[in-house]
Amino acid sequence: MKRLKVALLGAGRMGQVHAELLASIPEVQVVAVADPVRENAERGAFLARAERIYLDPTEALEDPGVEAVVIATPTPTHAPLIRTAAERGKAIFSEKPVALDLASTEEALRAVEASGVPFQIGFQRRFDPGYSEARRLLEEGALGQVEQFRAVGRDPAPPPLDYLRVSGGMVLDMSIHDLDLARFLVGEVEEVVAWGTVLVDPRIGEIGDWDTVTILLRFANGALGVVENSRRAVYGYDIRTEVFGAGGKLVVEALPKTPLYRFGPSEEVRMDHYHFFTDRFREAYRRELQAFARGVLSGTPLSPGPREALESLRLALAATRSLREGRPVKVREVA
Repeated sequence: MKRLKVALLGAGRMGQVHAELLASIPEVQVVAVADPVRENAERGAFLARAERIYLDPTEALEDPGVEAVVIATPTPTHAPLIRTAAERGKAIFSEKPVALDLASTEEALRAVEASGVPFQIGFQRRFDPGYSEARRLLEEGALGQVEQFRAVGRDPAPPPLDYLRVSGGMVLDMSIHDLDLARFLVGEVEEVVAWGTVLVDPRIGEIGDWDTVTILLRFANGALGVVENSRRAVYGYDIRTEVFGAGGKLVVEALPKTPLYRFGPSEEVRMDHYHFFTDRFREAYRRELQAFARGVLSGTPLSPGPREALESLRLALAATRSLREGRPVKVREVA
């Protein structure tokens, strides 16, 4: 079996998840891990069984043994690394978003298009068995006309303030996954109305962000939707999605991590629960990386690709504009 020779760029929290999963994929050989923090680079190389480490990610792009890169560095570095990787002829997998604005995103994606290298953006939920099966059923017309969409996403606790300051805001950092699911399952969105507030930590408001957001969606096909997000769920990671139509509904949500309910006295019921997205979507992350490797090796077009990277960002920017300006925003306004 031919194996894709990959360099992992970034070995922080998300990078180490990718490192471990890449090592489990038969079609992948991780030849290098790059991270400015030596401890992270060494840990990532150990998890990925990589041959060498670099402290400068751009040095890994000069490595002649590297055929493809998986970018899991901080968001502000994504676009420059994508452009350089494209210029060096490397296939590219990048965590979302490409950048925090359309202009930088479009510039990076133009470099990808000019070079002709394969490109995949990291919207891992599309590879979760529940969501991918929901998409298949919807494409078959299982619900008939889709009328409503609802997505709930709540993290167990807010990230550190240092992270939030450079994240682009709650919608671009967190809600974008639910907005991408809306596009993936229902179709393009024409208009958004968003409300945001600070109910979890006042320091989040002091840096101009929100920790509690609700977004209303008007789809091009006439369906309506709502996305609810919070930075705090004391019981653990909370995610569910519902698509409702003329012929019924589809619901995707995480059942107990262990398929067991414990019933006790005083009407008590206990179950275990997924703690965080890296736990809930571990298999989805593995599937998206395997799809990337198989697509590059076979020459099959990759998805989600440049268009999904651009349009899901555009939708998230429209929602952010609605939050800041206190009005409905047509997605086409964001250009």
